[in-house]
Amino acid sequence: MTATVLPASRTERAATDAAATAWALAARSGDRHAAERFVRALHNDVLCYVVHLSGDPQTAHDLTQDTFVRAFGSLHRFEGRASARTWLLSIARRAVADSFRHAAARPRLADTSDWQAAVERTQPRGLPGFEEGVALLDLLDALPDERREAFVLTQVVGLSYEETAGFTGCAVGTVRSRVSRARAALERQFLGAEAPAAPAA
Repeated sequence: MTATVLPASRTERAATDAAATAWALAARSGDRHAAERFVRALHNDVLCYVVHLSGDPQTAHDLTQDTFVRAFGSLHRFEGRASARTWLLSIARRAVADSFRHAAARPRLADTSDWQAAVERTQPRGLPGFEEGVALLDLLDALPDERREAFVLTQVVGLSYEETAGFTGCAVGTVRSRVSRARAALERQFLGAEAPAAPAA
């Protein structure tokens, strides 16, 4: 399943961040209602980030769940110095990295000679926006990791350039440059895919 999100305004995002951070702090004290609201407020952002970071929509829900399990396990250490969103996305990033390491260390077995065709047959079809979502994932997957992450955090998740810079540990100008280059590369790829094939000589 492909996750999509419409960009929120800066005011809306700031309000969501403040509320989610307050709910996280309340959940730390054992407030179950606040814990549920914290998850609902940020679940889609985490899912979007995990999908684009991992490039694997099939495992995104498991990784999102793992992110929240890890977050609640370390919630007692969350003090609200950064927003709950930024804190949660850093946990999601580690969850994805750990899944890559685990997958690389695990042997892969298949009971079919054409495992790729078998995987493709299990993909959902006919869902609204499915093909567009897959196309976007393919385009994003072709970007260098740093540019893809900067683009997803700012254009999909909705973090500001300053928040993304703090999250990724680089300068704001670097984030702007990565997003600009990612956008230009995506535009070139998209226009190239849409261009009609040249007639045969």
